[in-house]
Amino acid sequence: MQANELRDMSRDENGSDASTLPELSKVISVSWREIQVMVKKQHSARPRAILSDISGIARPGEMMALMGPSGCGKTTLLNTLAQRQAGSIVGQVCINGREQPRSVHRAVSAYVEQEDTLIGSLTTQETLRFAADFSISRSLSKHDLVARVRDLLNEFGLQKQARTLVGTPFRKGLSGGQKRRVSVAAQLIGNPSILYLDEPTSGLDSTASHEIMLFIKRFAKQHNLVVIASIHQPSTKTFDLFDQVTLLSQGKMCYSGSRRDMPNYFAELDLEIPPMMNPAEYLLDLVNIDFAYREEAQARLDYITTQWASSALHRKLIADVLDSTSSSSDKAIHLSPGSSTRPGIRKQLFTLLRRSFIKSYRDIVTYWIRLVMYLGLAIMMGTVWLRLTTTQKHIQPFANAIFFGSAFMSFMAVAYVPAFLEDRAIFIKERANGLYGPTVFLLTNFIIGIPYLFLISTLFSVVAYWLGNFNPNAHSFFMWVLWLFLDLLAAESLVVLVASLIPNFVGALAITAFANGLWMSVGGFLVPLPVLNVFWKYAFHYWDYQTYVFQGMMVNEFSDRTYDCTVVNGQCHCMYASALQDQCKIAGTAVLEQYGYAVGKQGQWLGIMVAIILGYRLTGWVVTVLRKT
Repeated sequence: MQANELRDMSRDENGSDASTLPELSKVISVSWREIQVMVKKQHSARPRAILSDISGIARPGEMMALMGPSGCGKTTLLNTLAQRQAGSIVGQVCINGREQPRSVHRAVSAYVEQEDTLIGSLTTQETLRFAADFSISRSLSKHDLVARVRDLLNEFGLQKQARTLVGTPFRKGLSGGQKRRVSVAAQLIGNPSILYLDEPTSGLDSTASHEIMLFIKRFAKQHNLVVIASIHQPSTKTFDLFDQVTLLSQGKMCYSGSRRDMPNYFAELDLEIPPMMNPAEYLLDLVNIDFAYREEAQARLDYITTQWASSALHRKLIADVLDSTSSSSDKAIHLSPGSSTRPGIRKQLFTLLRRSFIKSYRDIVTYWIRLVMYLGLAIMMGTVWLRLTTTQKHIQPFANAIFFGSAFMSFMAVAYVPAFLEDRAIFIKERANGLYGPTVFLLTNFIIGIPYLFLISTLFSVVAYWLGNFNPNAHSFFMWVLWLFLDLLAAESLVVLVASLIPNFVGALAITAFANGLWMSVGGFLVPLPVLNVFWKYAFHYWDYQTYVFQGMMVNEFSDRTYDCTVVNGQCHCMYASALQDQCKIAGTAVLEQYGYAVGKQGQWLGIMVAIILGYRLTGWVVTVLRKT
């Protein structure tokens, strides 16, 4: 069956339904031939070779180790095999002897990242269940899904930790080895035929490393799974679990074949592995040129790579790769036209919404700490501007309080940066695995935030509004809540945009804080609009969301209130001239005129706020679509 008969799974990111994507019934081999990967140097027009003429073959039921010193290209090779590598790639990566589109690779394989990007506020069982919901089509019954989760918990020795939280900085959960087992089990939930592992023992002690690889070894044997893992300096026990080894250095092959044949091969090169020594450690030292006398080490490495290129084992490897390609007609992949692998975009959205909702109410960092922060701000504001009165001496304090409340509510939204970056890191991993795209991720992020931001706005207002004695009627109160809610929604949307552009905690925090400081400066309070510099007025003021929040709240407060002027020695002194001056009062509209705010434009301002929020979100979506990391 030709590749064009499959829909590329990358279309899922644009919203197409992947539920009819066929799946591979049986993987007989994964082979690669003469792989060469080039990347551009930062300060040079000439590209640099990361991998040069790499060939190999992996079969079901076996585990292959990709080994080599740091920077040798093992992770690049792993990503190339998994169809994840960027840059200029030459060569063939075949499944069952044929090059396949990315959709097939994703349908039959799973990839476990070096870092565990698990959601700490989910239990082990929930983690696997959500992985199943993302990975498996709706054709599988709920009973079968539960059984599959239960079986994986048992096979990976996690049944006692089924209801244990993965763990957050505030709540202890699984150990490092258990988290790694959960990461692997979550990728195996969809019954892949190929498992790629990037440094699966990273950060674990030798006992935990052996335990992880032993679980994977047993699973691979039992389910006839192809396992290809990049691994760094395994212990002897862990190294002995691998069936095949590919040894790289400086992007070149030093050996590829059976682990059992390695000692004899290197002995024939007069590089015999010393008895009672970890063979993996010895071989890594042998091909490492970073920490030895460079000329001697480079000469030794050149000798090893040259001998490998002319060896009988290398010729046999190439023959096996060519044989798998030439006989592909006999080992053809069989596609089931009616079967499905990934759920459609609707199920992706509902699954992510359920998972995000659980995370949002269990993880205190996402919204609950912010809620406490905002309540503290409300108490401070309400007690500083306590029981203001309708006299002209309190007109400016009322305006100051409105500015403080609206500006600092949005400024404190920078506290959302770490939570969004955490969610984004999980999205990047799951997007690379083809689970869902930017549309589902950002739509879920927007929907989940709405009730919490509304709750924050309401609780803040209940405290600050009535302590400060703002306009005492229900309509004005709820309009105040609405403006604060839109203020927070716009501020959080700005965080999403900035953190999508600069996915770095310090960078995103700094830029978001700077942007909010700019909005405060040009919003129309610190420098009223009639005297604001023309450049700042037209360059930033009109698309500053704090502008519309502040003037909307000012109109809400002053449009229908009156204030008593000061009487000194029987003479009435009014700060603002108005039609009520002969009554020794000031109409609130006179205050609004000083700021250049017209009454009756609240609907227009609300519309502009919605447009700004959507503009931030859509721009963030475009950035997320274009960025892959």
